[in-house]
Amino acid sequence: MARLSREWLRLKFRALLRRIGRHVPPGMRLVVGLLLMAGGLLAFLPVLGIWMLPLGIAVAALDVRTIQRWWRRQRLRRRRQRGRKGL
Repeated sequence: MARLSREWLRLKFRALLRRIGRHVPPGMRLVVGLLLMAGGLLAFLPVLGIWMLPLGIAVAALDVRTIQRWWRRQRLRRRRQRGRKGL
């Protein structure tokens, strides 16, 4: 069950990023990403939470090359770690 929900969440996350990438102008994506990251730092409030940090990084990465490279390295590192656990 947990595996199914994790996969569902991953698909929703990708769909949201695609939608933001298509419909939000380039300059605004960075602003939206920074606002999401700032909201993630206010995780003690009821609606805001830690979930906003990775989403903010991903949205900001749509515009900033340095963040794109970092995000890509993190994803590759996680994939490699998963591959080692399976062996």
